[in-house]
Amino acid sequence: MTLDTLDFVLPPELEASEPPEARGLTRDAVRLLVSYCTDNRITHSQFRQLPDFLQAGDVLVINTSGTLNAALNVIRESDEMPFELHLSTRLSADRWVVELRESNGKSTKPYYAAQPGEILQLPAGGQATLEALYNPESPRLWTAILTLPEEVQVYLKHYGFPIRYSYVKQGWSNIYYQTVYATEMGSAEMPSAGRAFTPELITRLVAMGVQIVPLILHTGVASLEDHEPPYTEFYRVPSITAEVVNTARQAGRRIIAVGTTAIRALETVTDAAGITHPGAGWTDLIITPERGIRSVNGLITGLHEPRATHLAMLEALASREHLCHTYQAALAERYLWHEFGDLHLILP
Repeated sequence: MTLDTLDFVLPPELEASEPPEARGLTRDAVRLLVSYCTDNRITHSQFRQLPDFLQAGDVLVINTSGTLNAALNVIRESDEMPFELHLSTRLSADRWVVELRESNGKSTKPYYAAQPGEILQLPAGGQATLEALYNPESPRLWTAILTLPEEVQVYLKHYGFPIRYSYVKQGWSNIYYQTVYATEMGSAEMPSAGRAFTPELITRLVAMGVQIVPLILHTGVASLEDHEPPYTEFYRVPSITAEVVNTARQAGRRIIAVGTTAIRALETVTDAAGITHPGAGWTDLIITPERGIRSVNGLITGLHEPRATHLAMLEALASREHLCHTYQAALAERYLWHEFGDLHLILP
């Protein structure tokens, strides 16, 4: 599927290469671009000023999935060649969707020449056996059987490390890849739109009457190199979240997703009449402007790479004209991109 998404030049110096804390900032001191779809108005602020742009009765929907140490250093058994293995999605007790990556200087790139049956030696006697391509049309992802000496969460805590890409110049502890409200580990990559929240900021929002409700969507590994559409991911939308969202929608209040992952989960359980239902399972939903968005009318999100498939989802919420306007402003004002960068609040 080819998505006609926004294209632009992203200067390398605007790619956030380290957490804001390493730049002397608190989490909530990153910049916030606030844009209004109705009139294309833009305001430049800081994320800690988020309460200035919200009001009592607004609903924030957050993804409480925690980020795994999903990367492992591995050795191919046949020739002792080193690789980096990214665990993406857990399919069953010992079966995972994985991505094999080879060294590319100080970073890694996808390795496309793997074969079924290859055995990868993991730390502490662990082993991964490649079964088959997860998607026969793409050589990037595999299903694999993992044999580990201890429970996977414990094992990854001991031997894994967070997935990082070439724009992040050094490794950072897993604590830098967690939101403060994470409740259940399961994401290969951080649901980063919520990273800037602090306990103090959440307290201020709740005190002023903003409702905050949770859901889960465990993210898989992104395809930065090829911009593949997102694939199947596990989600869970609780009854209380569906109830609050429906009540707010009926009252004409603003419902603001924190991250594209929250939208994907909500849209999976929101029917054509605009009613959101509780539910859990696997979603392969791809949201485009043609499909539209039924569940929310606002979004907190990071700034997305040129041609990224997430931009199609943003265009379903806003318009192509609005996105061009806001991204031109973000580039002109030197906002920072990616998971450690600045944020964009889109309001009706």
